[in-house]
Amino acid sequence: MRYDPEKHHRRSIRLKGYDYSGAGAYFITICTQNRACLFGEVVEEEMRLNEMGRIVAETWRWLATQYDYVELDEWIVMRNHVHGIIVITGDRRGGSRTAPTEMRAVPTVPRESSGRLVGAFKTVSAKRINERRGTRGAPVWQVGVPGCGVNSRASPGS
Repeated sequence: MRYDPEKHHRRSIRLKGYDYSGAGAYFITICTQNRACLFGEVVEEEMRLNEMGRIVAETWRWLATQYDYVELDEWIVMRNHVHGIIVITGDRRGGSRTAPTEMRAVPTVPRESSGRLVGAFKTVSAKRINERRGTRGAPVWQVGVPGCGVNSRASPGS
């Protein structure tokens, strides 16, 4: 099918002008390409991940180890999608999460937006899944980054 901008356009659900790299919690939902059930099965009301589902879970946890300013709240891998809350902290320092042993200026590192974090997750997990199943470059995830912020810069009770 040929691209027709009158028919084939996605409307962004993002707020215009909002800084999605700002401190806050972001609820993310990421679906597989064509909603294919790739990550396991629900058995007796419990999600049981298969090998690809475990790769997705490992890659989700990887986000918090890769980016110092990212914390993961509740999340779950389902048969054909992932739900999770990514918390971008107010800490803009680089390096490890350990306390500094001497007083010196700590460089400020730019933070990725929630969309870029999801993009990194999708890229790394798709590469790992495709390596495992021998399908280099095959799409794993739906195009686009659905999701929305659930807490932006406001602390509870403010």
